[in-house]
Amino acid sequence: MSTAIQNETFSNLLNDLGLADHNLSSTTIALLETEHRYIKDLKINVGNVLNNTQYLNKKEALLLALAVATNEKYEPLKESFLQQAREEGATEAEIAEIVACTSLMNANNIFYRFRHFTNKEFYNTQPAGIKMSIMMNPVLGKEFFELTSLVISSINGCEMCVTSHEQSVLQHGSSEARVLESVKLGAIVKSLITVLA
Repeated sequence: MSTAIQNETFSNLLNDLGLADHNLSSTTIALLETEHRYIKDLKINVGNVLNNTQYLNKKEALLLALAVATNEKYEPLKESFLQQAREEGATEAEIAEIVACTSLMNANNIFYRFRHFTNKEFYNTQPAGIKMSIMMNPVLGKEFFELTSLVISSINGCEMCVTSHEQSVLQHGSSEARVLESVKLGAIVKSLITVLA
């Protein structure tokens, strides 16, 4: 424990995330006691995807990070990203939409991954029957809703959803560079949760 506390890089990472009082898990402590180099990499990676983005503004980056923390059910980061997103001007309606989008993608990712894995005509020809009215007129705009859907689908490993949402994001005026930066953000936040949880 004392090694973890003395690790300035990790302490700075927690401070940057607003988690200065975070209780360290046994796996976090084990990592800190044996492999400090990765903590430095993680701090740089997290800082880059949250603070040095070219194709996302700060609010968008924090909302995507909130979506990932929500998807991974990691409360400390959910609360941190929620507060930071509010400070960057995110409205309650926008925050609610991020949570709703993440929830919807969890349903869709499971359903469409099942269809893809089984690849049977019966399943593929039946209507999904999943209500998705939230996708029609999103508060954050169609492009960002689709971008959030793409990031969560990437994390959840649904090939059909990733392909569909990537095409939709581009059709709504986005760029491949913005897509790549967003998916990278999702990947790094997921890796951060793996260390912290």
